[in-house]
Amino acid sequence: MYPSVTAVVPQDDYMLDITFSNGESGVLDMKPYLDFGIFNRIKDYKSFEKVSVAFDTIEWESGADLDPEFVYDKCEKKSV
Repeated sequence: MYPSVTAVVPQDDYMLDITFSNGESGVLDMKPYLDFGIFNRIKDYKSFEKVSVAFDTIEWESGADLDPEFVYDKCEKKSV
């Protein structure tokens, strides 16, 4: 079972600082996904900034969301 997302903070250049329930944290680069499907909705940076934690993962006001396993696997973990 993957840890859930407990906090997300949007950063410059479509990066997300993410904290997980197991105490790990990292950065997720969303740029590679912005041209696909529903993620076109967050290409506008003002829409991208409207990210929040919901149901153990992250979602945007536009309706885009990510699978928690994807978030954990793709997140570049920060060293402690």
